[in-house]
Amino acid sequence: MTIRLDPFYLIVGDVARMAPLLPLGVKLVQLRLKDLPEAALRDQIARARDLAAHHGAQLVVNDHWRIALDLGCDFVHLGQEDMDSADFAALGRHGIRYGLSTHDEAELERALSHSPAYVALGPVYPTLLKKMKWGPQGLDRVRAWKARAGHTPLVGIGGLTPERLPALFAAGADSAAVVTDIQQAADPAARCRDWIAATREHA
Repeated sequence: MTIRLDPFYLIVGDVARMAPLLPLGVKLVQLRLKDLPEAALRDQIARARDLAAHHGAQLVVNDHWRIALDLGCDFVHLGQEDMDSADFAALGRHGIRYGLSTHDEAELERALSHSPAYVALGPVYPTLLKKMKWGPQGLDRVRAWKARAGHTPLVGIGGLTPERLPALFAAGADSAAVVTDIQQAADPAARCRDWIAATREHA
């Protein structure tokens, strides 16, 4: 089933970063947790689930699909490595939607074969978030991905700013995922408001 993603896709690395931003009008948020013991993972995911529900936002749990399933979450994001161990049949039986990361044509073909709720392409622009083996994909790749993905929503990620949104959406992206531009802002809440305002015309 094709879904419509909110054009602003916030990604945070801790539930504490999510709490002050959801009340601003965030409708789509991913919790990306790294290097935590399972008890801490479960605690953060459960708190994020309840917080998102309270504010009417869609929570997407990155990587930890088993915990998401156990805790009654309904949306996960999986990287290519995560796909190797993911039980897509179990996710489907429990009504859990999933978005999948892609970086090249082989990965896109693999992702589309699983009928994802969306595919993500990145990094669109140079990114400071983490060292990646892929260079900037560019807007031409966004156009090519959208042509291949068809009705499957396309998320652009990597090096995005509000000023780059018109070109990204014109190239075919359905949603813009942001991490660094908000997390490293002097005033994350103010920057989040800028993003929400910039994406509203594409909603």
